[in-house]
Amino acid sequence: MNKKDLPTTFGIFKPVGHTLIAFHTTAELTSAQADLARLGFEQDSMVLYSDTEMLAQVDKELEHVSPMANFGYELDLIHIHRELAQDGCCFLVVKADTDALEKLVSDMVRSIKPASAQQYGHFMIEDLTEKPPGRVQA
Repeated sequence: MNKKDLPTTFGIFKPVGHTLIAFHTTAELTSAQADLARLGFEQDSMVLYSDTEMLAQVDKELEHVSPMANFGYELDLIHIHRELAQDGCCFLVVKADTDALEKLVSDMVRSIKPASAQQYGHFMIEDLTEKPPGRVQA
């Protein structure tokens, strides 16, 4: 995944096989990135977003979103990510496309307690933080 060729569903960011983690500070993000590197994740398996980059991405998506996006959790999540970015959060997207990699990332996430984190699967998006951000899908 890269910022120029975003994976989307119905015009909404959906990085299947990746975990998106929001951090309150860049220091937290840098620390998590170092933890992931120690676990064997390569630099090119991680994409970083500043708060302003995430705001710009979300705003661009919202201009072109399909009405079909209302049926999933993805649209709620981009609104949540926008709110987090407005609060100054930065983001890390980590490629975790196997069960083993998903477990490594989810264990790390649970130990550091970021602002929010979601693992994107084909049919389901799993919230990895204790209290999912924003509205919960019914």
